[in-house]
Amino acid sequence: MFRGSFTALVTPFKGDRLDRAGLERNVDFQLANGTSGLVPCGSTGEAPTLSHEEWETVIATVVARANKKIPVVPGTGTNDTRKTIDLTRRAEELGADAALVVSPYYNKPTQEGLYRHFRAVAESVGIPLVIYNIPGRTGVNILPETFERLCRDCLNIKAVKEAAGSVDQASEIIMRCGERLTVLSGDDSLTLPMMAVGANGVVSVVSNIVPKDVALLCDHMLSSRTSEALALHQRLLPLVKAMFVESNPIPVKTAMHMLGLPAGELRLPLCEPSEKSKEVIEGALRKYGLL
Repeated sequence: MFRGSFTALVTPFKGDRLDRAGLERNVDFQLANGTSGLVPCGSTGEAPTLSHEEWETVIATVVARANKKIPVVPGTGTNDTRKTIDLTRRAEELGADAALVVSPYYNKPTQEGLYRHFRAVAESVGIPLVIYNIPGRTGVNILPETFERLCRDCLNIKAVKEAAGSVDQASEIIMRCGERLTVLSGDDSLTLPMMAVGANGVVSVVSNIVPKDVALLCDHMLSSRTSEALALHQRLLPLVKAMFVESNPIPVKTAMHMLGLPAGELRLPLCEPSEKSKEVIEGALRKYGLL
C-alpha cells in the first residue's frame, strides 16, 4: 500500500465554508495524474481549523471520490491519546484505508510516552497506521529505537512519514526496522536522497500542483532509473523551495489559486503570503512552465 507519491491534500474553502465540489475536483486531478495515495486532513489540509463535522465530510468525500482506486490515509492524530483513538476509529468507520497519526504536539512526551501512545492507538483499530514524525511542528522527535519497538509490538503500524529532515535518521530507521516498517519522505526536497537509502516514496505537498512529476520521480527511484530521477529532482527543487517560502500550506494554496485549481482562502491563524513571497511563488511557477 505504501509505495510511491502520496499527496497531502489541501482543504479548499469558499469563504468560510468547505468547498466540497472543489475537493472532488482536486481528487480527480490526482487520480488522473498517477498519484499513489491521498492524505487529507493533515497540516497541509489545515486540519487544526476544521470542525469535527468538516473533518468527517472531507474524509467521506475523498473516500467516495477515490472509490478504492488508490488508498486514502487521513490525519487522525492529536496530542490527546483518547481523542486520537476516537478519531482513528471514526476514520476507519468512514472507509479510510489507513490513518496518519502525528506524534503528540505541545505536551512533549518522552520516548516511553510516545511508545505507549502509538501502541494504544494501534490496538484500538484494525486499519494500518502511518506514524508522522515532524519534530519541527511537534517539539519532539521519535527516535529510531522507538520505531523499532513499535513495529515489533504493533503489527498494524506499517509506515512512517519521516519529516525530521535527516537522511541519517531515515537510514537508521530502515536499518533497524527493515521490511517491517515502510519509510516515506515527509519533505519534498528529500524525496530522492531518502529513497536512495531505502525509503519507498513521499507524502508530498508540491504534488498538489505537479502530481504527475512527483509520481514519476518516485517511479524512477523505485525502478532504479537514478539518472532520470536526478534530472527530475533538480527540475522540481526550485518549485519545491517556493512551496515552503512561508508556512505550509500558505504557498501551495497561493500557487493553486494562480493555476486555477480549487484552494480558496486560508483560515486564521494562517493568512495570505507577503507580496515578496507571492513574487517568489509566481516566479517558480513560470520557470517550471506552469504559467
